[in-house]
Amino acid sequence: MLASLSATAVGVAIVKIAILGAGQVGAPVAEQLALEGHDITVVDRDEERLGQLGERLDIQTVGGHASYPDVLERAGLGAADMVLAVTGVDEVNMVAWHMAETLFHTPTKLARLRAPQYLTHPELFNREAIPVDYIISPEQVVTESIHRLIQHPGALQVVDFAEGRVRLVGVRADRDGPLVGHQLQELGHQMPKVDTRVAAIYRRGEAIIPEGPTVIEEGDEVFFIAAREHIGGVLTSLRGKEETVRGIVIVGGGKIGSSLAQALERSAVQVKLIDNNAERAAQVAGDLKHALVLHGNGADEELLREENIGAMDMFVAVTNDDEANILSSMLAKQMGLQRAVTLINRGAYVDLVQQTGIDVAVSPHQATIGRILAHVRRGDVAMVHSLRRGAAEAIEVLAHGDAATSKVIGRRLDEIGLPRGVTIGAIVRGEQVLVAHRHVVIEPEDHVVLFLVDKRRIPQVEKLFQVGLEFF
Repeated sequence: MLASLSATAVGVAIVKIAILGAGQVGAPVAEQLALEGHDITVVDRDEERLGQLGERLDIQTVGGHASYPDVLERAGLGAADMVLAVTGVDEVNMVAWHMAETLFHTPTKLARLRAPQYLTHPELFNREAIPVDYIISPEQVVTESIHRLIQHPGALQVVDFAEGRVRLVGVRADRDGPLVGHQLQELGHQMPKVDTRVAAIYRRGEAIIPEGPTVIEEGDEVFFIAAREHIGGVLTSLRGKEETVRGIVIVGGGKIGSSLAQALERSAVQVKLIDNNAERAAQVAGDLKHALVLHGNGADEELLREENIGAMDMFVAVTNDDEANILSSMLAKQMGLQRAVTLINRGAYVDLVQQTGIDVAVSPHQATIGRILAHVRRGDVAMVHSLRRGAAEAIEVLAHGDAATSKVIGRRLDEIGLPRGVTIGAIVRGEQVLVAHRHVVIEPEDHVVLFLVDKRRIPQVEKLFQVGLEFF
């Protein structure tokens, strides 16, 4: 629970947050949290970068080394509710956590860690050793995100709730999909063995509130929610074919590429990995048992033709160079690959990439920010996922209290006054997954999964799940 929270006139809790590092993670996280009205201070050694950030956002900036006590004091850690140590150097982040705990007693500490050598030793992180409350690995989050896309190759986005029991999937409805041209209220007849709910529909970029008479049209971006084991059936109904990935090309042998290749080897997918660094390619080849590792340029047309890349099912570009990822993915699509997933660090590129024929652009900061927001949101929020490049949000909230103290417990879903643009997709009760039909009644300790077309409705959702006067 966060300390020293105050409320604005519109009911949004203001959290005082110090962000250490203004790089690819820190800058976009600062922007997101500042836009939500939080009190943000950013620390970085790069004065020019801080200046650009300060001109765009209503934040404070402090120049200096993120682990020096005097710099952290100037950043106000003594009065901060939370510190996010997200510099690009693990060791700096770890020292900063120690300073935040021992000198400033900052209540909540989130940290970025990249090196697997640290991540594989969780015993390092406790009050007696390195005091950090939550560890975030953007590379691990992105790897998991891409792996889910490979498991469901027709999807645009796949996110998990309730420890993977429930999945929310975004997919574009194809012309041949059996559900195209049908009303949502016909879903039960079209898929009698699959229980699902459509959480949102986007048509030509505009959100449509899903209701019974709503007709799914070709090209609609449909977000549906279902138990994990039912996702494949819904995808087939929306796209008209069952898609599987048997062969995949990965460009980039860094942390994401190598981790992804190792995970795919365990699922018997044929993997070809390309990296332009000879030393790194040799190291990755030594770590993999079955994958073919090639030293070369992922945008080298001759190399791709020699390796018959066009016969593979999916192309994944995950180097640290956005331009290289985009170019190699576009080339792969021209050579016949059905699906290309591209890692994009610059937010400005994401919308542009969607217009090039590349199927999915994965943004590390968008994949990561949900993990951070889950600790910033008020109430008992278990999970947050940022969707549609930050415009929408899906959250998992625990329902507490009883019928006398809660606005949701003991009530049927059709009796709950949800804010406009907010839908309940599913309820997880122990091991049981209940798709959110109108007759379902919320019980204490249920995990409720909601989709928000407009994330500005978050304060209203928080208030709805409030218990008595003391819940938040």
